[in-house]
Amino acid sequence: MDPYVILTWRSNEQKSTVATGAGGEPEWNETFVFAVSGSADNSPPLSVKIMDSDAFSADDLVGEASIPLEAVLLEVGSLPPAVHRVVKDEEYRGEIKIALTFTPAEENEEEEEEEESYGGWNQST
Repeated sequence: MDPYVILTWRSNEQKSTVATGAGGEPEWNETFVFAVSGSADNSPPLSVKIMDSDAFSADDLVGEASIPLEAVLLEVGSLPPAVHRVVKDEEYRGEIKIALTFTPAEENEEEEEEEESYGGWNQST
């Protein structure tokens, strides 16, 4: 298996590198930055899809995890590496360990923005 992950939050999507030959125990240790603006209340979860890269046909979905972000955006600022269940068709497929860090944007006193800014967050898988 040659896995990679697709991270989706709101309309933003990012893809990890392919862990060629990593089988069922890949390790990416990558950082992804998403810009966050608007209200952090009722933020949609981060969608993490684990895919298997296939050179000869369409890539296969291994499973996916949904990670709530309210705690990291509103209260804590970061979440240590935590294990999240990976499912496909409502069946348990394994786990993925992810750490999240929210970094507020620096406020610029000279420039006023109409839209409230909440910075961005980094996510390591």
